[in-house]
Amino acid sequence: MLLCVYNTHSKNNMPNKLYKKIAKSTKKHPSKQNIKIAVDNCIFTVINDKLYILLIQMKKKPYTNKWALPGGLIGDKETSHNAALRILNEQTAVSDVYLEQLFTFDRPDRDPFGRVVSVAHFALIPNRGINLRTISKYADVKWQRVSDLPKLAYDHDEIVKYAKKRLAWKIKYTNVVWSLLPEKFTFTELQNVYETILGKRLDRRNFRKKFLALKLIKSTGKKVMRGVHRPAMTYQFKSREAKIVDIL
Repeated sequence: MLLCVYNTHSKNNMPNKLYKKIAKSTKKHPSKQNIKIAVDNCIFTVINDKLYILLIQMKKKPYTNKWALPGGLIGDKETSHNAALRILNEQTAVSDVYLEQLFTFDRPDRDPFGRVVSVAHFALIPNRGINLRTISKYADVKWQRVSDLPKLAYDHDEIVKYAKKRLAWKIKYTNVVWSLLPEKFTFTELQNVYETILGKRLDRRNFRKKFLALKLIKSTGKKVMRGVHRPAMTYQFKSREAKIVDIL
C-alpha cells in the first residue's frame, strides 16, 4: 500500500485540485459565519385511534397559508430544550408531557431567509383537555392526521417523517406512551395507542400478559363505561418518567 503525505502549508507540495478546494473552504473563517439556531416541535397526539400532529399556518412569504411545525429561534438565554418547552406551552398550554430532542437538521438551503440550523424535538400529549392556541405571527393552528399531511413549509416533511419513525422505535423500548394517555385509562385504550403508532394489530392476550408483567401500571380499582361495551377496569402508570423497558 502506497501512502502519500503532503505538507499542507505549501501549495507546491499538494495536488492542485486539493489545494484549490482547501483554499476555497477557508476564505471565510468560521468565526465570521452568520448562523441562527431554531427549534421545531413535532407534537403528537392520538385522536379516535389515529395519530395526529400539531401544525401552524404561516403568514410570511414565501410560505403564506402553508402549514408547518410550530417553532422559532432560540432566545439569547435559552437552551434548545427550554425553547422547545416554551413553544409547546405557547401552542397547547401544557408542560407536564414527554419531550425529547429529535435530531439536528442543518441543510444549508433549508430556510430561504438565511442559514438556520434547527434542533428538532418531539412531544407526546394526551388529546383530552388541550386547548390549542397560537401566537400573532401565525394565522391558525390545528391537529392534522399524520397519514394525510399537506406539503409542509421548509424541510418539515423530512422532520415529521423522521419523528414518526423515532416514535415507533421509542414505544417499543420505553414507557413514554404514558404521555399520550389520560391519567386513567382502560387496557383497550392502552393497546389502541400502540396499534395506532405501530400501524398493526397486536395479540390482545399476549400484549396484556406482557404489559402487566412489566409492572408499569396499576389498577385504580374503578371501572368505566366505554361505548356499548361492559364496564372496563381503569389503570394508571406508576411513574410518569421515561424508563427503558422491553415492551415489544
